[in-house]
Amino acid sequence: MFRYRPPVFALACVALWLLQLLFLPMALGWFAGERFGQWVVLGATVLLGALLLVQLPRVLRWRPRRSARPSPELQAERQRIAQTLHDSVGSQLVGAMALLDAAQPAQQHALHSLEQCLLELRVVVDSMDSTDEALPDRLARLRHRFQPVLEHRGIAMDWSVQEAGSGAVLGGAAAQQLALIVQEALSNTLQHAHATRVSVSWGPASSGNAWLLQVSDNGRGLARADGAAPPGGGKGLAGMRSRAQQAGGRLQVGPSAQGGVWIGVEVPCVAALPGAAGPGALPGRRKKWLDRHLFSAK
Repeated sequence: MFRYRPPVFALACVALWLLQLLFLPMALGWFAGERFGQWVVLGATVLLGALLLVQLPRVLRWRPRRSARPSPELQAERQRIAQTLHDSVGSQLVGAMALLDAAQPAQQHALHSLEQCLLELRVVVDSMDSTDEALPDRLARLRHRFQPVLEHRGIAMDWSVQEAGSGAVLGGAAAQQLALIVQEALSNTLQHAHATRVSVSWGPASSGNAWLLQVSDNGRGLARADGAAPPGGGKGLAGMRSRAQQAGGRLQVGPSAQGGVWIGVEVPCVAALPGAAGPGALPGRRKKWLDRHLFSAK
Protein backbone atom coordinates (compact mmCIF):
# COMPACT_ATOMS: atom_id res chain seq x y z
CA MET A 1 0.00 0.00 0.00
CA PHE A 2 2.76 2.45 0.95
CA ARG A 3 4.78 1.68 -2.18
CA TYR A 4 2.45 3.66 -4.46
CA ARG A 5 1.31 6.22 -1.87
CA PRO A 6 4.26 8.18 -0.50
CA PRO A 7 2.03 10.82 1.17
CA VAL A 8 0.27 8.11 3.19
CA PHE A 9 3.64 6.63 4.15
CA ALA A 10 4.94 10.03 5.25
CA LEU A 11 1.84 10.75 7.35
CA ALA A 12 2.12 7.31 8.95
CA CYS A 13 5.74 8.05 9.89
CA VAL A 14 4.75 11.39 11.41
CA ALA A 15 1.98 9.68 13.40
CA LEU A 16 4.46 7.13 14.77
CA TRP A 17 6.84 9.95 15.67
CA LEU A 18 4.09 11.78 17.55
CA LEU A 19 3.32 8.51 19.35
CA GLN A 20 7.00 8.27 20.22
CA LEU A 21 6.84 11.74 21.74
CA LEU A 22 4.05 10.59 24.04
CA PHE A 23 6.25 7.82 25.40
CA LEU A 24 9.38 9.97 25.48
CA PRO A 25 9.17 10.67 29.26
CA MET A 26 8.92 6.92 29.88
CA ALA A 27 11.93 6.29 27.68
CA LEU A 28 13.93 8.94 29.49
CA GLY A 29 12.92 7.34 32.79
CA TRP A 30 14.50 4.09 31.69
CA PHE A 31 17.84 5.90 31.59
CA ALA A 32 17.39 7.55 35.00
CA GLY A 33 20.80 8.52 36.32
CA GLU A 34 22.42 8.00 32.90
CA ARG A 35 22.71 11.43 31.35
CA PHE A 36 24.35 10.12 28.20
CA GLY A 37 21.50 7.68 27.48
CA GLN A 38 18.90 10.37 28.01
CA TRP A 39 20.65 12.75 25.62
CA VAL A 40 20.91 10.02 22.99
CA VAL A 41 17.16 9.25 23.16
CA LEU A 42 16.21 12.92 23.15
CA GLY A 43 18.62 13.81 20.31
CA ALA A 44 17.46 10.88 18.14
CA THR A 45 13.81 11.86 18.64
CA VAL A 46 14.40 15.50 17.76
CA LEU A 47 16.53 14.61 14.71
CA LEU A 48 13.94 12.14 13.42
CA GLY A 49 11.18 14.71 13.81
CA ALA A 50 13.19 17.38 12.01
CA LEU A 51 13.91 15.08 9.05
CA LEU A 52 10.24 14.12 8.78
CA LEU A 53 9.00 17.70 8.94
CA VAL A 54 11.51 18.85 6.30
CA GLN A 55 10.44 16.16 3.83
CA LEU A 56 6.71 16.26 4.59
CA PRO A 57 5.74 19.28 2.39
CA ARG A 58 7.56 17.81 -0.59
CA VAL A 59 6.01 14.37 -0.17
CA LEU A 60 2.49 15.79 0.19
CA ARG A 61 2.90 17.51 -3.21
CA TRP A 62 3.63 14.16 -4.86
CA ARG A 63 1.16 13.03 -7.48
CA PRO A 64 1.18 9.73 -9.41
CA ARG A 65 2.12 9.88 -13.07
CA ARG A 66 -0.92 9.80 -15.35
CA SER A 67 1.01 8.06 -18.10
CA ALA A 68 3.37 5.13 -17.71
CA ARG A 69 7.06 5.90 -18.18
CA PRO A 70 8.64 3.27 -20.41
CA SER A 71 11.63 1.40 -19.09
CA PRO A 72 15.12 2.06 -20.53
CA GLU A 73 14.99 -1.31 -22.26
CA LEU A 74 11.67 -0.49 -23.92
CA GLN A 75 12.94 2.94 -24.99
CA ALA A 76 16.06 1.36 -26.49
CA GLU A 77 13.95 -1.17 -28.40
CA ARG A 78 11.69 1.56 -29.74
CA GLN A 79 14.68 3.55 -30.91
CA ARG A 80 16.12 0.48 -32.61
CA ILE A 81 12.85 -0.19 -34.46
CA ALA A 82 12.50 3.47 -35.41
CA GLN A 83 16.05 3.55 -36.75
CA THR A 84 15.45 0.37 -38.74
CA LEU A 85 12.26 1.75 -40.26
CA HIS A 86 13.98 5.01 -41.14
CA ASP A 87 17.05 3.41 -42.68
CA SER A 88 15.41 0.52 -44.56
CA VAL A 89 11.80 1.32 -45.41
CA GLY A 90 12.43 5.04 -45.63
CA SER A 91 15.36 4.67 -48.00
CA GLN A 92 13.36 2.29 -50.21
CA LEU A 93 10.53 4.79 -50.49
CA VAL A 94 12.93 7.60 -51.36
CA GLY A 95 14.52 5.39 -54.01
CA ALA A 96 11.13 4.54 -55.50
CA MET A 97 10.18 8.21 -55.61
CA ALA A 98 13.41 9.02 -57.45
CA LEU A 99 12.41 6.61 -60.23
CA LEU A 100 9.21 8.54 -60.96
CA ASP A 101 8.88 11.69 -63.03
CA ALA A 102 6.52 14.29 -61.55
CA ALA A 103 6.22 15.95 -64.96
CA GLN A 104 4.36 12.91 -66.33
CA PRO A 105 0.67 12.92 -65.34
CA ALA A 106 0.52 9.13 -65.34
CA GLN A 107 3.15 8.95 -62.59
CA GLN A 108 1.96 11.84 -60.43
CA HIS A 109 -0.58 9.76 -58.50
CA ALA A 110 2.01 7.08 -57.67
CA LEU A 111 4.51 9.76 -56.66
CA HIS A 112 2.00 11.42 -54.34
CA SER A 113 1.10 8.06 -52.79
CA LEU A 114 4.75 7.26 -52.10
CA GLU A 115 5.25 10.75 -50.72
CA GLN A 116 2.30 10.24 -48.38
CA CYS A 117 3.69 6.85 -47.25
CA LEU A 118 7.06 8.42 -46.50
CA LEU A 119 5.39 11.20 -44.53
CA GLU A 120 3.34 8.74 -42.49
CA LEU A 121 6.46 6.66 -41.83
CA ARG A 122 8.35 9.68 -40.52
CA VAL A 123 5.46 10.66 -38.26
CA VAL A 124 5.32 7.10 -36.87
CA VAL A 125 9.07 7.12 -36.25
CA ASP A 126 8.75 10.45 -34.44
CA SER A 127 5.88 9.21 -32.27
CA MET A 128 7.82 6.14 -31.12
CA ASP A 129 10.17 8.39 -29.19
CA SER A 130 7.55 10.78 -27.81
CA THR A 131 5.21 8.71 -25.63
CA ASP A 132 5.14 11.27 -22.81
CA GLU A 133 5.45 14.54 -24.71
CA ALA A 134 3.11 17.45 -24.15
CA LEU A 135 0.52 18.32 -26.79
CA PRO A 136 2.31 21.47 -28.06
CA ASP A 137 5.46 19.40 -28.54
CA ARG A 138 3.57 16.75 -30.51
CA LEU A 139 1.86 19.36 -32.67
CA ALA A 140 5.23 20.96 -33.37
CA ARG A 141 6.55 17.62 -34.62
CA LEU A 142 3.54 17.27 -36.91
CA ARG A 143 4.08 20.75 -38.29
CA HIS A 144 7.74 20.00 -38.89
CA ARG A 145 6.78 16.96 -40.99
CA PHE A 146 3.61 18.14 -42.73
CA GLN A 147 4.36 21.76 -43.63
CA PRO A 148 7.06 21.06 -46.27
CA VAL A 149 4.79 18.50 -47.96
CA LEU A 150 1.80 20.84 -47.84
CA GLU A 151 3.79 23.70 -49.34
CA HIS A 152 5.13 21.37 -52.03
CA ARG A 153 1.52 20.59 -52.97
CA GLY A 154 0.65 24.30 -53.00
CA ILE A 155 -1.21 24.27 -49.67
CA ALA A 156 -0.39 27.10 -47.26
CA MET A 157 -0.56 26.40 -43.53
CA ASP A 158 -1.80 28.81 -40.87
CA TRP A 159 -0.50 27.86 -37.43
CA SER A 160 -1.78 29.23 -34.13
CA VAL A 161 -0.74 27.26 -31.03
CA GLN A 162 -0.95 29.48 -27.98
CA GLU A 163 1.39 29.18 -25.06
CA ALA A 164 -0.31 26.82 -22.66
CA GLY A 165 -0.73 27.75 -19.03
CA SER A 166 -0.78 25.26 -16.18
CA GLY A 167 -4.29 24.16 -17.12
CA ALA A 168 -3.58 23.48 -20.79
CA VAL A 169 -0.34 21.50 -21.00
CA LEU A 170 -1.49 18.02 -21.96
CA GLY A 171 0.72 14.98 -22.06
CA GLY A 172 0.50 11.22 -22.20
CA ALA A 173 -2.46 9.42 -23.74
CA ALA A 174 -4.70 12.49 -24.12
CA ALA A 175 -2.05 14.43 -26.05
CA GLN A 176 -1.34 11.40 -28.23
CA GLN A 177 -5.01 11.02 -29.20
CA LEU A 178 -5.41 14.72 -30.00
CA ALA A 179 -2.24 14.77 -32.09
CA LEU A 180 -3.48 11.74 -34.04
CA ILE A 181 -6.70 13.61 -34.81
CA VAL A 182 -4.68 16.49 -36.26
CA GLN A 183 -2.55 14.02 -38.20
CA GLU A 184 -5.63 12.38 -39.71
CA ALA A 185 -7.16 15.74 -40.61
CA LEU A 186 -3.97 16.95 -42.31
CA SER A 187 -3.65 13.66 -44.19
CA ASN A 188 -7.22 14.04 -45.44
CA THR A 189 -6.42 17.58 -46.59
CA LEU A 190 -3.43 16.30 -48.53
CA GLN A 191 -5.22 13.38 -50.16
CA HIS A 192 -8.85 14.40 -50.66
CA ALA A 193 -9.61 18.07 -50.01
CA HIS A 194 -8.03 19.76 -53.06
CA ALA A 195 -7.45 22.74 -50.75
CA THR A 196 -5.04 25.65 -51.02
CA ARG A 197 -4.97 26.56 -47.31
CA VAL A 198 -5.25 24.67 -44.04
CA SER A 199 -5.34 26.04 -40.49
CA VAL A 200 -4.39 24.42 -37.18
CA SER A 201 -5.09 26.14 -33.87
CA TRP A 202 -5.04 25.34 -30.16
CA GLY A 203 -6.34 27.83 -27.64
CA PRO A 204 -9.01 28.63 -25.03
CA ALA A 205 -12.57 27.72 -25.98
CA SER A 206 -15.33 30.28 -25.81
CA SER A 207 -17.26 28.04 -23.42
CA GLY A 208 -14.89 28.86 -20.57
CA ASN A 209 -13.03 26.16 -18.62
CA ALA A 210 -11.91 24.24 -21.72
CA TRP A 211 -9.53 24.40 -24.67
CA LEU A 212 -10.31 23.95 -28.36
CA LEU A 213 -8.24 22.17 -30.99
CA GLN A 214 -9.25 23.12 -34.55
CA VAL A 215 -8.25 22.04 -38.06
CA SER A 216 -9.95 23.60 -41.11
CA ASP A 217 -9.31 23.96 -44.83
CA ASN A 218 -10.82 25.64 -47.88
CA GLY A 219 -11.19 22.48 -49.94
CA ARG A 220 -14.19 20.81 -51.49
CA GLY A 221 -15.78 19.94 -48.17
CA LEU A 222 -16.79 16.70 -46.53
CA ALA A 223 -19.94 15.90 -48.52
CA ARG A 224 -20.36 15.44 -52.25
CA ALA A 225 -22.87 17.35 -54.28
CA ASP A 226 -25.53 14.74 -53.46
CA GLY A 227 -24.92 15.25 -49.75
CA ALA A 228 -23.27 11.88 -49.14
CA ALA A 229 -19.94 11.43 -47.42
CA PRO A 230 -16.97 10.78 -49.71
CA PRO A 231 -15.65 7.21 -49.97
CA GLY A 232 -13.61 6.26 -46.90
CA GLY A 233 -14.74 9.33 -44.99
CA GLY A 234 -16.90 7.42 -42.54
CA LYS A 235 -14.09 5.38 -41.00
CA GLY A 236 -11.87 8.41 -40.64
CA LEU A 237 -14.50 10.41 -38.79
CA ALA A 238 -15.44 7.44 -36.61
CA GLY A 239 -11.79 7.05 -35.63
CA MET A 240 -11.52 10.76 -34.82
CA ARG A 241 -14.64 10.62 -32.64
CA SER A 242 -13.25 7.63 -30.78
CA ARG A 243 -9.91 9.36 -30.21
CA ALA A 244 -11.63 12.52 -29.01
CA GLN A 245 -13.63 10.49 -26.46
CA GLN A 246 -10.47 8.76 -25.25
CA ALA A 247 -8.89 12.19 -24.74
CA GLY A 248 -11.87 13.31 -22.66
CA GLY A 249 -13.25 15.64 -25.35
CA ARG A 250 -15.95 15.81 -28.01
CA LEU A 251 -15.43 15.93 -31.78
CA GLN A 252 -17.34 18.47 -33.85
CA VAL A 253 -17.37 18.47 -37.67
CA GLY A 254 -18.88 21.01 -40.01
CA PRO A 255 -18.24 23.39 -42.90
CA SER A 256 -15.44 25.86 -42.46
CA ALA A 257 -15.71 29.59 -43.10
CA GLN A 258 -13.67 29.09 -46.28
CA GLY A 259 -16.07 26.46 -47.63
CA GLY A 260 -14.09 23.35 -46.72
CA VAL A 261 -14.13 21.15 -43.62
CA TRP A 262 -13.85 22.32 -40.01
CA ILE A 263 -12.89 19.82 -37.29
CA GLY A 264 -12.88 20.84 -33.66
CA VAL A 265 -12.21 19.01 -30.39
CA GLU A 266 -13.16 20.75 -27.17
CA VAL A 267 -11.44 19.32 -24.10
CA PRO A 268 -11.64 20.28 -20.43
CA CYS A 269 -8.64 21.48 -18.50
CA VAL A 270 -5.89 19.02 -17.63
CA ALA A 271 -7.24 17.97 -14.23
CA ALA A 272 -10.18 16.13 -15.80
CA LEU A 273 -8.37 14.57 -18.74
CA PRO A 274 -7.33 10.90 -18.79
CA GLY A 275 -3.63 10.40 -19.36
CA ALA A 276 -2.82 14.10 -19.06
CA ALA A 277 0.48 15.23 -17.65
CA GLY A 278 0.73 17.98 -15.13
CA PRO A 279 2.12 21.47 -15.72
CA GLY A 280 5.67 22.02 -16.73
CA ALA A 281 5.82 19.21 -19.26
CA LEU A 282 8.18 21.20 -21.48
CA PRO A 283 11.68 21.98 -20.19
CA GLY A 284 12.51 25.68 -20.32
CA ARG A 285 15.23 25.64 -22.99
CA ARG A 286 13.35 23.25 -25.25
CA LYS A 287 10.10 25.21 -24.87
CA LYS A 288 11.85 28.46 -25.87
CA TRP A 289 13.25 26.77 -29.00
CA LEU A 290 9.82 25.40 -29.94
CA ASP A 291 8.15 28.76 -29.35
CA ARG A 292 10.71 30.53 -31.51
CA HIS A 293 10.88 28.04 -34.41
CA LEU A 294 7.61 26.15 -34.54
CA PHE A 295 4.85 27.73 -32.47
CA SER A 296 4.87 31.21 -33.95
CA ALA A 297 2.00 31.83 -36.36
CA LYS A 298 2.97 32.45 -39.96
